[in-house]
Amino acid sequence: MAGHEIPEPADRKQVADPTVTPAEAESARHSCDPAFQHGVVVGFDGSLSSERALAYAIGMGRRTGSGLIIVHVANRLPTTVWAGCEPPVFVDVPDHRTEVLGLELACADHLSEVPWILVERGGDICHELEEVGQEYEADAIVVGSTHGLAGRLFGSVAGRLARRAQRPVVVVP
Repeated sequence: MAGHEIPEPADRKQVADPTVTPAEAESARHSCDPAFQHGVVVGFDGSLSSERALAYAIGMGRRTGSGLIIVHVANRLPTTVWAGCEPPVFVDVPDHRTEVLGLELACADHLSEVPWILVERGGDICHELEEVGQEYEADAIVVGSTHGLAGRLFGSVAGRLARRAQRPVVVVP
């Protein structure tokens, strides 16, 4: 395709600014709300076990005077790129569940006792919960226990998170 140039889109975002020093880039990356620094991260997907985890996290937040960072990890589905047999890539599938969960949480009376935010992520649940915990320098991560065949076959989220997390993990049955 010699002789054909593909123009750059006008609205293309620049990935890295060459004029920014590493210290400035590091401070820009930690742009999370300081009101939630050292808060409690809780994994929430609307299941019964995640509702129990949320209730426990509300109690922790109330006792410690910290905010809740409620994390919903949306599904990412692997798709095979057939052209050229490239390795599989992950695509974000629109997950309207986060919007529904956000509305449910906004209407919940028991959440009025503590400050909270809802964070949506996509990817591996354990990795994303730990990453949010690291971003907010969370004091703990609270998750519900996994019941069922999938947890037994692939390992529960709570077990995998407890093995890899660098902060306390509370598993609520």
